[in-house]
Amino acid sequence: MRVVGQLLAVAAVAFVGSQGVAAADNPWLTLIFGSLTAVLAVVVYRWVVRRTEHRPVTELAGPGAGLAAGRGVLIGMALFGAVIANIALLGDYQVRGWGSGPGAVGLLGFMAAAAVTEELLFRGILFRVVEKYTGTGIALVATGVLFGLSHLFNAHASLWGAIAIAIEAGGLLTAAYVATRKLWVPIGVHFGWNFAAAGLFGTEVSGNGTPQGLLDAVTSGPSIITGGDFGPEGSLYSVLVCVLATCAFLWLARRRGHLVPRRKRAERADAVTTLAP
Repeated sequence: MRVVGQLLAVAAVAFVGSQGVAAADNPWLTLIFGSLTAVLAVVVYRWVVRRTEHRPVTELAGPGAGLAAGRGVLIGMALFGAVIANIALLGDYQVRGWGSGPGAVGLLGFMAAAAVTEELLFRGILFRVVEKYTGTGIALVATGVLFGLSHLFNAHASLWGAIAIAIEAGGLLTAAYVATRKLWVPIGVHFGWNFAAAGLFGTEVSGNGTPQGLLDAVTSGPSIITGGDFGPEGSLYSVLVCVLATCAFLWLARRRGHLVPRRKRAERADAVTTLAP
């Protein structure tokens, strides 16, 4: 019941915020509603977790939050930039000119709301709870699959797109959380990746029917390279780049001792330690 209450509280903020963003008739209102949704989601998460778990909400600790989120944004933008660079080298991504500056402003708010609410739900609540009982590996795979499946409801969704998201975002964002044990870096990576995709490079994000961003650009060529209607997240380049970044974060998590073993294995290890003379 505790987990259900946490999920419902954050999901309610996400739903109301998404309705406000959808109803906004200009990009500045979208920016305002999206930003308010992101801030309110953090406030509600802190309140409901503190109230139901009776502990400090260390995963959203304040000191250094801005710097951590900023690092995440740079990482996310750099990773997506690497994907676009590879697609462009094959001649399958072309910039036709400037797109919409106001559109990019609106996407700032839209992507902020999406990044914050999705990270709170999937990494802050679901992954954290599942990991406690199954260990890091199983929890990463299980919540990654759920994250991928949640994208099947998008306008231009496809089964391959959902699988790609499960591998890319489900792995990368969870690994970023495990490496830091804070939500700020994965929130930043999530936002940086999405905003770079739509707000800067003018491409589709997860088959959402994303509005035009700063650049007016088109992709053409095999879907396995460009991602087709789903956007570059359906490209094999995205899968490769995110898998490499996931491995880097998991390596860092292992060095820091942040990986949680499977519960039975951990219990056996504790038993052996207790019986040792």
